[in-house]
Amino acid sequence: MSAPPASPIARFLDPLPLVAVLRGITPDEVGGVADALIDAGFRILEVTLNSPRPFESIVALVRRAGDGCLIGAGTVVDPADVARVRDAGGRVIVMPHGDPAVIREAKRLGLACLPGVATPTEAYAALAAGADALKMFPAEGLPPAVLKAWRAVLPRSTLVFAVGGMRPDNLLAYWQAGADGFGTGSNLYRPGADLELVRAAAVAYARAVEALPPH
Repeated sequence: MSAPPASPIARFLDPLPLVAVLRGITPDEVGGVADALIDAGFRILEVTLNSPRPFESIVALVRRAGDGCLIGAGTVVDPADVARVRDAGGRVIVMPHGDPAVIREAKRLGLACLPGVATPTEAYAALAAGADALKMFPAEGLPPAVLKAWRAVLPRSTLVFAVGGMRPDNLLAYWQAGADGFGTGSNLYRPGADLELVRAAAVAYARAVEALPPH
């Protein structure tokens, strides 16, 4: 039996297995924030669709980051928005939930998809719909022991990201429980944040990841 194909998200986990969640960002902020994050090692960046003019921000982010980053949208809840993300140049759909209709539309249009799940039932349903990885959300309400239990039953190749309440000081426990990566939002970026604060936060995450032991 041949091995399952690698997730299209996997190659963007180096140098940092981190997803930057840019909630509330504006097109005018994108350039400076992108530079700060990319300099620190972030390679997956999402603009949430409940941000002001999100599709303009995605266009600007794609132009700034180039092909070396995986850029897309977060908080995608309507299948109709998937095509708009693609048309803006986005290549990944990140969801707070596991709606199979959104996942299937992302895969139909050739985009990577990272749906949110909170139970093994939701995880398996998302994988059956074509998910490329799973977003354990909200992780702050799902302790590492939950992830460890998931790992005992999920397919070994499944990428799982812990998202929600992730800080540089609490990554280790989820990593040891089997997380492949993490998503971070307000602990990294807040609307209108000073760029130096964003840069410092990004560097703090990078240092925390570098300190993690090998899986």
